[in-house]
Amino acid sequence: MALRRTEEVHGKARGLDMRPPLDVLTTLAEAQVEAASAVRGALPAIAAASELAAGQLSSGGRLVYAAAGSSGLMALADALELPGTFGIPRERIVILFAGGAASLEDLAGGPEDDEALARADIASAKVGPDDCVIAVSASGSTPYALAALGAARASGARTIAIANNAEAPLFALSDVPVHLPTPPEVIAGSTRMGAGTAQKVALNLFSTLLAVRLGHVHDGYMVGVRPDNAKLKARAARIVAAIGGCAEGDARAFLEKAEGSVKTAVLMAAGAADADAAGRILERAGRRLRPALSMIEGSHGSGKIGE
Repeated sequence: MALRRTEEVHGKARGLDMRPPLDVLTTLAEAQVEAASAVRGALPAIAAASELAAGQLSSGGRLVYAAAGSSGLMALADALELPGTFGIPRERIVILFAGGAASLEDLAGGPEDDEALARADIASAKVGPDDCVIAVSASGSTPYALAALGAARASGARTIAIANNAEAPLFALSDVPVHLPTPPEVIAGSTRMGAGTAQKVALNLFSTLLAVRLGHVHDGYMVGVRPDNAKLKARAARIVAAIGGCAEGDARAFLEKAEGSVKTAVLMAAGAADADAAGRILERAGRRLRPALSMIEGSHGSGKIGE
């Protein structure tokens, strides 16, 4: 069998251990940039993956991440940030990490070979036809990822695969295969480097487009943000002020009345009578801010909207 791309030796790796530190770092950095650039060719597939996931979430389903090892860490980082950044409900995001929480303290390799564990995790999560499962594996042949995606497919779920090797077995189990053709690693097989970087970039693009398609982004602002600390409360106020056309002090007052909901606060700044009225407008607009603002703009002239 031909050597997988992720296991090949990089052309600039010879004598690496004998070079000056800056030379080593330059080689490593250039390889990271090259790996990140490999994502560009996968943009159509990433777009298709985001559309698929958005459709499932819009229909009441969940987004399920399944991965192991370094790829699992990339998936974990993406999944954990979605509720706070974009306001996607935590219960709509499921994380299946080979070995569970224990693997976050000791990233042992054994769990990634456990196919029975993967099938049990899919069953325990009650994955079904409404869900979208995204599996990530640099080699595309990690047993945990393969078994998880196979079990998800058997349950009727829609499936996405991200891998760095062409013709990865994982692709055959996916509705949308995303191939990230990264070059060989400078440290052969250490996919925490180039392959992991490309995965991180691809997942960032995938989930951000997903949020855009679900209406959690408006003119580059994260209008679904969950302001649960001082930094995010200040950011939320700036967002409300910018979109709603009001002073930041007023924006903070609107946010307090809106119980932290940026979209609700923006609509109040734009003319909605109160939080309840803004909520009704949002519901009519499918929880999307732009059409909700259009409803208010089209009703100006009769005082506060919803009175």
